[in-house]
Amino acid sequence: MTDSQSERTDFGYQKVDKSAKAGMVAQVFNSVAAKYDIMNDLMSLGIHRLWKRYTLDCSGVRPGMRVLDIAGGTGDLTEQFAKRVGAQGEVVLADINDAMLSVGREKLRNRGVVGNVSYVQADAEQLPFADDSFDVITIAFGLRNVTDKNRALRSMLRVLKPGGRLLVLEFSKPVQPLLNQVYDFYSFNLLPKMGQLVAGDADSYQYLAESIRMHPDQETLKGMMVDAGFDNVDYHNLTGGIVALHRGYKF
Repeated sequence: MTDSQSERTDFGYQKVDKSAKAGMVAQVFNSVAAKYDIMNDLMSLGIHRLWKRYTLDCSGVRPGMRVLDIAGGTGDLTEQFAKRVGAQGEVVLADINDAMLSVGREKLRNRGVVGNVSYVQADAEQLPFADDSFDVITIAFGLRNVTDKNRALRSMLRVLKPGGRLLVLEFSKPVQPLLNQVYDFYSFNLLPKMGQLVAGDADSYQYLAESIRMHPDQETLKGMMVDAGFDNVDYHNLTGGIVALHRGYKF
């Protein structure tokens, strides 16, 4: 591989310079931030709430813990974690995108979620926290947008406390061929049209569909987490593998 090839990465089905991807992803989320929650409900028929509830149940979060919600966006997981950690705990909602972070902050404050939640604009590849800072780290539907996923996983391991766990909730690869065909048709024919109708932006949702297809499959991501230093890594397929929850520990 030449030097120029090694400095290229995926942006959906395009190949772009690594240095350009973060800005291109930022443009996508700047565009969709205001309609993000509505589109999540429409795109998944509300099932994303069940995926997130399963993630919460697998987190083992208890009162007094410190939780980092990376790519926390509009704060769905943060809100529930805040209830579980209580007044003695803390949840940090981190997102690289200022527009998403602003929407999340306003939403949670309007719901009275204050006191044990803080907001940090942060890059998953170089998290601005001390070593061994968090009991639990989650990243939901965000890892596929990260330029260097391996670097991000190592950064998460660094700031996780010994005995802590990482949960990665992400779109993955359907396990049944028929389901995969139906999912492809929906993603590339209906999703961009829905994005245009509701959010006024078909291109961003075309990118989101492509980014899902370019994301590592279940076994590949498991191997990446092991290579990054996580132990006892496993995953559970949800909705036939359309989504998978990966879990790993730091010992």
